Amino acid sequence: MIHLDYRDARPIYEQVKDGLRRLMVTGVLQSGDRLPSVRQLATELTVNPNTIARAYSELESEGFVCTVGGKGTFVADGQSQNDGRKRELTERLRPVVQELRELGMTQEEWMSLWEGGEGHA
Repeated sequence: MIHLDYRDARPIYEQVKDGLRRLMVTGVLQSGDRLPSVRQLATELTVNPNTIARAYSELESEGFVCTVGGKGTFVADGQSQNDGRKRELTERLRPVVQELRELGMTQEEWMSLWEGGEGHA
């Protein structure tokens, strides 16, 4: 299900989060599917339950899952996933756009890049 690489520089919770998100985006986990409990997944992956809880929490804040008290954590509908992923990517893109602006990239150059053109070289 999820592969952890202890040589990877990324924290384990991020690897868990990315692994689960990949399963959702590829359709292995579908809208409404219940995720394993924090304790169950922690045991399966032999990691601390707090690591899984953090991954679940971040996935929830990104719109990929929703938690129902007493019932568990479930895969959110596709639109919520898309909205969450757009928010995440937008936040990652902001500093890049700001730097391009500071380097003198014009709106026309940005639009060319957006539309698949060469952009600013």
